[in-house]
Amino acid sequence: MTRSEQLFERAKKVMPGGVNSPVRAFNAVGGCPRFITRAKGARIWDADGNEYVDYIGSWGPMILGHGDERVLEAVERAMREGLSFGAATEREVEMAELICEITPNVEMVRMVNSGTEAVMSALRVARGYTGRDKIVKFAGCYHGHSDSMLIAAGSGVLTNGQPGSAGVTAGAAQDTLMAEYNDLNSVRELFERNPKEIAAVIVEPVAANMGVVPPVPGFLEGLRALCDQFGALLIFDEVITGFRLALGGAQEFFGVRADLVTYGKIIGGGMPVGAYAGSREIMSCVSPLGPVYQAGTLSGNPVAMAAGLAQLRALKEDPGVYTRIAALAAKMADGMRAAGGCTVNQIGSLLCAFFKKGPVNNYEDAKQSDTGRYATYFRHMLANGQYIAPAQFEAMFLSDAHTAADVDRTLEVFRAFQA
Repeated sequence: MTRSEQLFERAKKVMPGGVNSPVRAFNAVGGCPRFITRAKGARIWDADGNEYVDYIGSWGPMILGHGDERVLEAVERAMREGLSFGAATEREVEMAELICEITPNVEMVRMVNSGTEAVMSALRVARGYTGRDKIVKFAGCYHGHSDSMLIAAGSGVLTNGQPGSAGVTAGAAQDTLMAEYNDLNSVRELFERNPKEIAAVIVEPVAANMGVVPPVPGFLEGLRALCDQFGALLIFDEVITGFRLALGGAQEFFGVRADLVTYGKIIGGGMPVGAYAGSREIMSCVSPLGPVYQAGTLSGNPVAMAAGLAQLRALKEDPGVYTRIAALAAKMADGMRAAGGCTVNQIGSLLCAFFKKGPVNNYEDAKQSDTGRYATYFRHMLANGQYIAPAQFEAMFLSDAHTAADVDRTLEVFRAFQA
């Protein structure tokens, strides 16, 4: 029995499914999850000493690669000053100033501890600011595990949401309306049925939790126009795209204004952190300035702020990072397409292979992918030193630590699988 297998057996006795986040259990792909012991650059090592080229990067935040020395040095300095104070620090101010400087349409920021918390708080702000209750989300877009976001489409994308997880009440889901990603008509119909009830539309600007599904031309612009027409806010969930598609995130990349933006672990350099941000007018609704309450002892944690500042400053100083990693991702996508047998979506440094014919523009398209084939692909890649997402409906992430040689080797392994 391998060391990872031994650890998994121990873990299953004391943790649900042996993991602290479901996808780690490898249920969708089979086999035993690898227990990771260390990482550096574009590589990770498991408890048995196996080395992998890592295309997960802690689900996106490791844009500079693992163990970047600038980030590690900042963390080491901060740790020696204290791990947590539950009080204000200068680094929080510096982080908020930097985000406001580099992100379009952001004037105020509130730090939290995760993407889920950021989304939950942003939705509360949208409801408090507009005085409305309903939220529009898109089938297949993931916005964390707060109750109102864990819903399924039910009998159709235009119906009120039904709970999609045990423990979520019908009451928690009733004000969440489902639309179809990349389909403006589905959103317009919801607004027409609820013209003065919708507080906000929340969207992943690039849907990265049904694989990778970019917006079709005009989709994000159309959402902006509909929100303006009906007096609702547009929320960009940038837990994945923030500071990864571009320094200014999806707002900069697509040139579309959001009213509120949510961020995740990338602003902590991979440490547990999140934030929500927006205009001064909207964010002034947040306590202690306004009536929308939200708090957290660990919000703005000094060590996480030090890591995030080091990473964001590095990205600001070298914007060429975005050109380099997008080029590597395009090289990977082109090579996978040339091998045949799958549809590959890629935008910036994000990509995903779907084992199906034809385009993937929404969740219904994505669900047609052969998940059994994906599982076989995953196991082949893992056995050959390539660590990719252990589920079809996730993204691959390139970092500035990856090289053309890494991509060439990955494509060699992929071509062998498709042969």
